[in-house]
Amino acid sequence: MCVTAVESRPAGVLGASQNRIDRPFGARVKAFVALTKPRIIELLLITTVPVMFLAQQGVPDLGLVLLTCVGGYLSAGGANALNMYIDRDIDALMDRTSQRPLVTGMVSPRECLAFGIALAVVSTLLFGLTVNWLSAWLALGALLFYVVVYTMILKRRTSQNIVWGGIAGCMPVLIGWSSVTNSLSWAPVVLFLVMFFWTPPHYWPLSMKVRDDYARVGVPMLPVIASNKVVAKQIVIYSWVMVAVSLLLTPLGYTGWFYTAVALVSGGWWLWEAHALQARAKAEATGVKLKEMRLFHWSITYVSLLFVAVAVDPFLR
Repeated sequence: MCVTAVESRPAGVLGASQNRIDRPFGARVKAFVALTKPRIIELLLITTVPVMFLAQQGVPDLGLVLLTCVGGYLSAGGANALNMYIDRDIDALMDRTSQRPLVTGMVSPRECLAFGIALAVVSTLLFGLTVNWLSAWLALGALLFYVVVYTMILKRRTSQNIVWGGIAGCMPVLIGWSSVTNSLSWAPVVLFLVMFFWTPPHYWPLSMKVRDDYARVGVPMLPVIASNKVVAKQIVIYSWVMVAVSLLLTPLGYTGWFYTAVALVSGGWWLWEAHALQARAKAEATGVKLKEMRLFHWSITYVSLLFVAVAVDPFLR
C-alpha cells in the first residue's frame, strides 16, 4: 500500500519559512476542526442516536447518548484527519478540496498525522472506559477500515471504492445499538445494510458532478470510467435494493406503522428521483440538464427522515 506524496501546499501559500504569526490562532483552531469534516460527521450521528432509541424502545440514558456522540465524533474525526493526511497530494489538485487545511498550509502534514492518531486513541479509550468495549472495537474497526481499506487500498485502484469503502460509514448504526445493549441483533444489521446500499447512489451523483476533478487525479470513481447511462442504471439498482431492505424492520418485529409509512413514502420519492435521473441520462442530458445533484441532496433528506422515524416509532407502538 503505497501513496505517492507531493508537496501539499501550492506555491506561494504559507511557505515553511513563514512564522506562526501568519497562521492566527483562531484560524488554526478552525483548521483543526475542518480536519474532522464536521458536516460528514453530522450525518453519521443522525444514524447513531435514533438507533439508540430503537434499542432502548424509548429514551436512552442521555449521558450515554452524549458519551456515544462525543466518542463517535472523535473517532470519525480521527479517520477523516488521517484520510486528509494520506490524500493531501490529490487534494491539492482537485477544485473541491483545494481549501483543505493541509493544502493551504494552515496545518502541517506532521500535525495532521499526530492529530488523527490522537483522536483515534482518545476515542477508543473513551468508548471502552465509559460506554463499553464492544462499541470501542466497532468504532476503531470503522476508523481502520476507512483509513486503510478505503483510503489506502480501494480509492485509487477500483471503481468499487465507494461501494466497499462505504462499510465504514455503516458502522455507526452498530455502534449506536451496542452502546445501549452491549450486544448486536438483526435490527442494526438491517439498518447497516440500508446504509450500505444507500452509500453508492448517494455518492455517485456527486461524483458525476465532479467527474473532472477525479479524472484529473486518476481516482477511478464509477462516473470517471463509465457513461452516465451506466452510472444511472447502477444507482437505480442500488436504490431498489435499499428501499426493499429498509422495509424489513417491520416484519422482523422491530418497528410499527409509523416507520413503515415513512420508509414507503420517502423510499418511493427516492425511487422517483433515481428513475428520473436515469431517464435524463438515457436522453443524454449533460451539464445542468442532468440535474444529478437533485438525488444527492434528496439522499441526505431521505436518510434523515428514515432515522427520525426509527427514533419516533417506539413511542407510537
